Amino acid sequence: MAAVLVNLAMEGSAGGRPYAGLRDDALAEAFCVDLSDGMRRRLLSVKDAGARLFAVAGALRPVFEADDDGAAAAILNRLMCDYAARPCLFVDSGQPYHLHFLGDGETDVEALAAELAVSLALLMDAFARRRFGVCHARTCDRVYVDVTRNGSRLYCSDACSARMKMAEYRARSRGKRKTL
Repeated sequence: MAAVLVNLAMEGSAGGRPYAGLRDDALAEAFCVDLSDGMRRRLLSVKDAGARLFAVAGALRPVFEADDDGAAAAILNRLMCDYAARPCLFVDSGQPYHLHFLGDGETDVEALAAELAVSLALLMDAFARRRFGVCHARTCDRVYVDVTRNGSRLYCSDACSARMKMAEYRARSRGKRKTL
């Protein structure tokens, strides 16, 4: 969810094309599309949810851009403090108890921000920073979180991965023709 929020909100380049980023209600609506009904209602009921989500995205983006583990850890530690992340066990209908990290923020958006920061911190704890980052495609600056079994993801999407693999293949093919 952290990568989705950052990619929706931040302007830049997506898959080789300029991306303006979403703001305000458009950001809130787009981000909430895949959330549970309850979470969607709670977030969309927050006054200025889009502006708050944009601020959270701006706070999270530097974690993905960090040059090393220490820099990412420092940013995440600050975010977890800023959003007052604290663990709580919850049960959803039909599900066993599971851990959430709630913030003491002003609204449900800030509570979500605490959970997103902790999620990235837990990934970093388990795998170092190699499980999230900025897309490795030359013309893309979207971010990704790698949840693959072998931790091999380097791109924000299958489209960027395919585009880069095709470019590498073409470069190798040109090199082979020159040596013949």
